[in-house]
Parts: sequence; C-alpha cells; structure tokens
Amino acid sequence: MDNSKRTVVVTGFGPFGEHTVNASWVAVQELKKLGLGSEVDLHVLEVPVEYQTVQSLVPSLWKQYRPLLVVHVGVSGMATTVTLEKCGRNHGYRGLDNSSFCPDNQCCIVGGPDCIYSVIDMESVCKRVTSSGLGVAVSVSKDAGRYLCDFTYYTSLYLSRGRSAFIHVPPLGKPYSREDLGRALQAVVREMLELLDQAEEKIHCQQHIH
Repeated sequence: MDNSKRTVVVTGFGPFGEHTVNASWVAVQELKKLGLGSEVDLHVLEVPVEYQTVQSLVPSLWKQYRPLLVVHVGVSGMATTVTLEKCGRNHGYRGLDNSSFCPDNQCCIVGGPDCIYSVIDMESVCKRVTSSGLGVAVSVSKDAGRYLCDFTYYTSLYLSRGRSAFIHVPPLGKPYSREDLGRALQAVVREMLELLDQAEEKIHCQQHIH
C-alpha cells in the first residue's frame, strides 16, 4: 500500500421514491471518472436507502479504508444548487426507508449529541468553489433533511469526530447535467482536502511551538 496516497471514500445513494435514477450516485460515478488527482486514492460506493444497511455499512467504510475523509452525496428534490451540509442531526427520523423501516427511537446513536458539525468549514469551501468560476452554483445548509442523508451524515460524523462531509445535489437536469455535477463534486472535494491539509499544518506548527 502506498502510504503517500491519501484515501478518500465518496458515497452516493441508490434509487428511492420518485428518484428511480438517483442523481447522487450518477454524480459520484462521474467524479470517479474524473478522479481527484494521482495522489488521492478514490473509492466510491452506492448506498441503499435503508437505515439498517447504513448502520452497518458506514462503520465498515471507516474500518476498511481508514480514509482521510468520507464524503456522502445525496439527492434533494428541493435543491437547485450543489448544497454543502454543515452538520448532521441525531433525532427526528420518522420517514420510512425502502424496506418500510424507521429506527424505533427515531435517532441515529442513542446518547449521542443532538448535532455534530463537520470539521470542514463549508462556508469557506463554498466561497472558494464559487470564486473558481465553475459554472455550478454552490450553497451551504444546516439542515440535511432528517432522512437517510442526514442519518448517514450523523453516523459518519460521530464515527470520524467530524472528518466527514455531506453534499446534496439537485435531480439530473434540474438544472445540471451529470457532467456538471461530477465537475462540481471534484472541485468541492478538492477544496475540502486543501482545507484539511491546512488544518493539519496548523496543528503541526502549534506542536512545534510548545
């Protein structure tokens, strides 16, 4: 294994409801084609819209790949921009999944904090990508929607102490093509890695000072 390479895992969701083709998985496959450069080992995965699968799958991703970052991508019928989610929430999961299941206690992690924020400054990622003239609108949100997206994000944030991200994409053609969404994901994830690098450098510098 090449230790100089950084591992990034990006997931999209499978079909559900009226989303017979889930734009999130389509966008993630486009990102896989584009890649994140030779120094990043990118793994992509399609996640079924099922709470119980997410509960076992997300921990296994962290264990198996030991990634620097996991980015989950989901579709939102209400989104018109590529939306960066700042936080995941623990409670309020009442919507039934693809196997007509919802968690008994309507929460992700019993005893976990109500809300966990990503260590990545989404406002900063948004500003940087917007100013790069990508041609795809990017925005920031504090509510990932209390369904599988939010559930997955919270679970990942909890396991990684905040080293996760969640991106909502609009349905295909509303207004962006699969290629547009792939390019947007590439630009966003690159900025996230850049910010993580800067944070690491800061930590190292502080250690040297003391």
